[in-house]
Amino acid sequence: MTTPILAALPAWFSNFLESETLWKAVGAAAILLGGVITITILNRVALRIFGPRLGSQGVMVLKKLIRYLGFAFACILALNQIGLNLGAILGAAGVAGIAIGFAAQTSLSNIISGFFLIGERPFELGDIIEVDGISGTVDTIGLLSLTLRTFDNRSVRIPNETLVKTNVTNVTRHPIRRFNLDVGVAYDENIGHVLSVLRDVSEKNLQCLDEPESLIIFTGFGDSSLNFRLGAWCLQEDYGVLRNTLPRELKERFDEEGIEIPFPHMTLAAGKALAPIPVRMVADADKSQPG
Repeated sequence: MTTPILAALPAWFSNFLESETLWKAVGAAAILLGGVITITILNRVALRIFGPRLGSQGVMVLKKLIRYLGFAFACILALNQIGLNLGAILGAAGVAGIAIGFAAQTSLSNIISGFFLIGERPFELGDIIEVDGISGTVDTIGLLSLTLRTFDNRSVRIPNETLVKTNVTNVTRHPIRRFNLDVGVAYDENIGHVLSVLRDVSEKNLQCLDEPESLIIFTGFGDSSLNFRLGAWCLQEDYGVLRNTLPRELKERFDEEGIEIPFPHMTLAAGKALAPIPVRMVADADKSQPG
């Protein structure tokens, strides 16, 4: 039955509006739009419910998982609305999935490792970590890998499986950190005097914390020096400043106190200095006189 409005339109356009394909396409588009809205709502709900438990790392992975699964489900419903035979498609996908599964063992291992990392939460976004000698700030966390931004502004991708199998050092896990400074002095110096100078320098440094107290110990007798260790505690954000200020202040104080820091000496010689040492024979004076 043709309505008056459709009768007033051109025949080809009215036939297009009455075609079943158009309304199937409109239904598929509505399903996709509804899927986007549903995924957005689910992400917000998941953030409120699981955010405090999973942390920023787990929330990021959970949002990606909801997004991928939601879009896949919405696409399946949209294809079904258009009228495609999903049974044949899923059957072919199952056969292909077996072959892909063997080829994607590494990716599956990385995904499983990612869930272990979510459960343990050894680091969060923004933490400074060290993995296999590579140090940097955790930039992004994904289902397959983690991205580190190094201190010289390079981006390093590390698979999740590597993070599970390798020792990971979290530098910024705790709010305070200790800077260890090893120093040696000459054997002529008084050990008690050196210990008191180390204590005074650490107490006057602006970045050193009073609590916990600085670690100051005599570590032993070296080949050419008396060895000491000064372990000064500071806030995480003051660590870089402390590494610059404490050695400078200690060197200046040693110079004021006349405390010598030994160092290896090297003598360079050339020319006549490398010639054999001359030896001169002198006759015995008593034997040279006549009897």
